[in-house]
Amino acid sequence: MTGFDYERLFAALPQPHALFDKELRFVAANGALEASLGLDIAELRGQSVFNVFPDGGEAGDRLRLCLDRVLQTGRRSSIAFLRHDEPTLEGAAGETGARYWSFTCSPILDAAGQTEFIVASIANVTELAERAEGLGRWPLRVVPSEAALIESAKDVEEAYLETANQVDEFRRLFRQAPGMVAVLDGPGQVFTFVNDSLSRFVGKRPLLGRPFPEALPELASQGFADLLATVIETGRPIAGESAHMSLRRSAEDEAPTEIYFDFTCNPLLDEEGKITGVFFQGADRTEAVRASHRHRILVDELNHRVKNTLSTVQAMARQSFRNIQDPAEAQYAFEARIMALSQAHNVLSARRWESAGLSVLLARELSGFSPDRVSVKGPNIMLESKPAIALAMVFHELASNAARYGALRPDGEGTLNIDWKIEHRENKRVLHFSWNEFAPHIRPEPLKPGFGIKVLKRIVEGELAGSLSLDLKPKGLACRLQVHLSGMGDIETSVA
Repeated sequence: MTGFDYERLFAALPQPHALFDKELRFVAANGALEASLGLDIAELRGQSVFNVFPDGGEAGDRLRLCLDRVLQTGRRSSIAFLRHDEPTLEGAAGETGARYWSFTCSPILDAAGQTEFIVASIANVTELAERAEGLGRWPLRVVPSEAALIESAKDVEEAYLETANQVDEFRRLFRQAPGMVAVLDGPGQVFTFVNDSLSRFVGKRPLLGRPFPEALPELASQGFADLLATVIETGRPIAGESAHMSLRRSAEDEAPTEIYFDFTCNPLLDEEGKITGVFFQGADRTEAVRASHRHRILVDELNHRVKNTLSTVQAMARQSFRNIQDPAEAQYAFEARIMALSQAHNVLSARRWESAGLSVLLARELSGFSPDRVSVKGPNIMLESKPAIALAMVFHELASNAARYGALRPDGEGTLNIDWKIEHRENKRVLHFSWNEFAPHIRPEPLKPGFGIKVLKRIVEGELAGSLSLDLKPKGLACRLQVHLSGMGDIETSVA
């Protein structure tokens, strides 16, 4: 039948027929419909179907529901009687007459299996409907089979409307469900239903009517399209927990973000048991997984800090109680070191263990001395947790020695000058720190092992990989240290 003219066949059909596009506009109408409506195709083409047939009230709702069902499901739908009040030709101005139409609407599908056009068989059944209404039954001259057919159509329509209401209710519930829900049809994996939760998850990208690989190509390339194909081919459900993938959260995003989600994909079966698609259920687990990762990192960091703190306390205890001559003095020294360590922890905790200012650590350690006897000058340097705790212990040892033997003794008039600067050396920054005591009326005592020289050397030269020099001059102690600023940052403001 090559070259057969289907347009001529359509025009010659004795029953009125029309062709609508997806926007429900007339594309074509045959001669029988033109005669029944009293309009030609030139007047109909491009017009909305609701410009010709009911567009309001119960009749309009029924017609729209019928046509929408064909568009959404790709299946035939029908209306037994559709009343349309039209102006009468012979009546008074403003009078209308009722006409009844019967619709049978069938889909014409595109290559993707979606409804592209609707072909409608439209019959004028006004006489039958009026006689049936007047008699309360079908007129005797109506062919029994024809009456039975129309009654059957009415029953089908009523049953469909009841079912459609139930389906609409289920669709509303699924659409508002907190979990992600989607229905994908056929081997092409075409989205036929997407609820609000899934739409938000993918950044409200358009999914309905599109194949999965086209709608979400980044997920398809990561194996999810193959997973859906496996469900369709085998009929076995597949589930996953905290699946890790990358997704563009909106059509405008250039770079994908990491996502985590739980999912279940179940096969959908028709009445004959054939697999027709996949029912997808999911839950966004992205924030929960990220929170779990952060929690694990924090626990690991806490364990590391606790071990470091215990090692520091152990070293302080060993230094404080080794070769002791005065147990009370050793206990006092140990408790003071513990207090200095606690103060450093407090400073870091106030900044969520991100950093601590060098000047803040000094201020805490020197808070018990008169400001008139202490001079502090240098840029504000922020230290990460490890160097902050290390330098806090250095400052404590120096301050304790100055209070007991040096310039900060309560019975003296000595002073303390502290300054520091930053040197840029071969793309690295080096901290130069100076501690200079001036006590002309106090005869300095020789440095003793109990003073903590080993502690200072272990911290500066061991933990911080720096250099330390201690010089007991006639007028007081001079201490200088150099530390590379690894894990530190500086802000060029002066502290005085």
